[in-house]
Amino acid sequence: MKQIMNKKIVAASVSATLAFAPLVSNACTAVNIVAKDGSVVAGRTMEWAFDMKWQLTANPKGTPISLSAPAALKLPATSLSSKYAFVAISPGVLAGPPAYLEGQNETGLAISGNFLPGFTEYQTVTAQDKSYVSILNLGGFILGMFSSVKELRNELPKYKVWFDPSEVKGLPTPPWLHLVLTDRSGDSIVVEFVKGQMMIHNNVAGVLTNAPTYDWHLSNLRNYLSLTPTATAAVTVGNTNVTELGQGGGLIGLPADYTPPSRFVRATYLKHFTYQPSNITDAIQATGHILNNVDIPVGVARSSDGKQVFSDYTQWVNIKDLKNNRMKIANYANRTNFIEINLNEVFKSGKSKTWQVDKLPYPQNDLTVEFLK
Repeated sequence: MKQIMNKKIVAASVSATLAFAPLVSNACTAVNIVAKDGSVVAGRTMEWAFDMKWQLTANPKGTPISLSAPAALKLPATSLSSKYAFVAISPGVLAGPPAYLEGQNETGLAISGNFLPGFTEYQTVTAQDKSYVSILNLGGFILGMFSSVKELRNELPKYKVWFDPSEVKGLPTPPWLHLVLTDRSGDSIVVEFVKGQMMIHNNVAGVLTNAPTYDWHLSNLRNYLSLTPTATAAVTVGNTNVTELGQGGGLIGLPADYTPPSRFVRATYLKHFTYQPSNITDAIQATGHILNNVDIPVGVARSSDGKQVFSDYTQWVNIKDLKNNRMKIANYANRTNFIEINLNEVFKSGKSKTWQVDKLPYPQNDLTVEFLK
């Protein structure tokens, strides 16, 4: 495995991150599951301490996608028409066009963006560059224009991904993000921006949380190699046979806190030890059970800023069936009551529609018809 990356970043990034540190202990977790029949599920939780007014939007084929450079450079912007329809989630508090950080397109390509403060440094666009895209437009660009992770491995490095805080209004923190991209073949990568360079990692764990960087998390897994799903049933102490109190003793030492390293370890080992699902139904169930283990109730993960106290909590959970183009989503108040969307019908309709995630018609089970109205 790679060595732990140098944590040094430019002073401006450090200042911006620390300025918001008490408020943004964001705690997202993403997990991929591949069933025996080849079905692929990509699930994730979204944790935040603020009401971000999350919006779920259906974007038909031909949706405009903007590729631009920082305004100060006065470089030409390019407007593309999306090759693929997609459904995605963005923070509604952001002024301007939606910045998608979760979703899937009609080819079965999915994206989940997780917070990576303290380590993210986006690329620098120069006057000589020809290909560039703002981090705010990257999610829509990926979902609208690409069909597979293989294609992204080849094409994404050709673009410089940038961020300019002067061009962003409404967000409580800069969008320091790393992305997990997965397609219906099960191929998956993690894309990060470290020391001004785009880093692409094969998502060998099938898991992503937050800081530190992905390679650090992989190295940290070595500290838990003694974990096992099969506990020692009994030992003899002197002349006495001492038996186990119950199942699960092999997982003593599995971290239970909500820090990103602990959630990465917990999700990775649970994914590894879970019996491989046979089909898509079982894969969705397995994904949901694993994500339940990183679900954060309001009040248990707090930070403070003077007299103000903030608590991360699981604002919503999204489970994406990449083979059959289905999506299941639930917010905090309806955590055990997922709404399902048949995306094939939504894509076929060619319609655009936006919902606030917290105002979806819970406890309705199927939302497809609402998107087709």
